[in-house]
Amino acid sequence: MHANELAPPRGATRNRKRLARGNSAGGGTYAGKGLKGQKSRSGSKIRLGFEGGQMPLIRRMSTLRGFNNKWRVAYQPVNTGTLQERCEDGAEVTPESLLAIGVLRHLREPVKILAHGELSRALNVHAHKVSAAARARIEGAGGTVTLIGDTAGEAEAETPTEE
Repeated sequence: MHANELAPPRGATRNRKRLARGNSAGGGTYAGKGLKGQKSRSGSKIRLGFEGGQMPLIRRMSTLRGFNNKWRVAYQPVNTGTLQERCEDGAEVTPESLLAIGVLRHLREPVKILAHGELSRALNVHAHKVSAAARARIEGAGGTVTLIGDTAGEAEAETPTEE
């Protein structure tokens, strides 16, 4: 078998029907376009989204301005006042323990501790993020703060430079 002997199987191809070349040619009169109207005229192509002069759907919808960061991480906020109400003195505060006492609804999003409300109990807090004011309140009450998860963005390791 050679390249010049290749051919499609019998019945696989059809000749294109030449329309609008007379009734005897088989595609005359309306040439498959139906009766009158804008779409039957020659050169007719209605642009995408055109609705006949009516205000198009794309222009009827409101416009949303600004930028939406698709990599934004949504944190579940937990206030120090909530920790004061719900946790015992000296308790280990983790996302799992917060879920168990009903502060969190799920563990799908990371937890951030915020400094809203007073804190007088010494707690050992393990969270993904902690605000500076919340860290000061927790450590001021005699507790500790431990960051969990990926904290690479928090503090970059210093690389030694050659002199």
